[in-house]
Amino acid sequence: MPHAQTHAVVLPHVLAFNGPAVPAAERRIADALSADRAIEGLEELRRELQAPRALRDYGFAESDIPGAAEAIAAVVPPSNPRPVTAGDLRRLLHAAWEGADPAAMADDEENSG
Repeated sequence: MPHAQTHAVVLPHVLAFNGPAVPAAERRIADALSADRAIEGLEELRRELQAPRALRDYGFAESDIPGAAEAIAAVVPPSNPRPVTAGDLRRLLHAAWEGADPAAMADDEENSG
């Protein structure tokens, strides 16, 4: 997988997942991006840059998601802002694979917390 494109696709989903757990950091990101919410600012930047949106566009197959989730789960640092399960990673990777709207994930995370 190409490094920059992979990160461009995955970063907004990670922000949507972790952001609600660290509101002060999320606020600093929003401020830096001149946005009301960090995810909105990042999404606007992605639109302006025409950044990649889906892992499937770079050769990542849907069938790769379970193995990737297990591999990532094994190396998530203990300092991550919130606990991460392989199930969380499967959902995040599936959203990134299909190019789903990370802001919708952020809204789901905020409403479930």
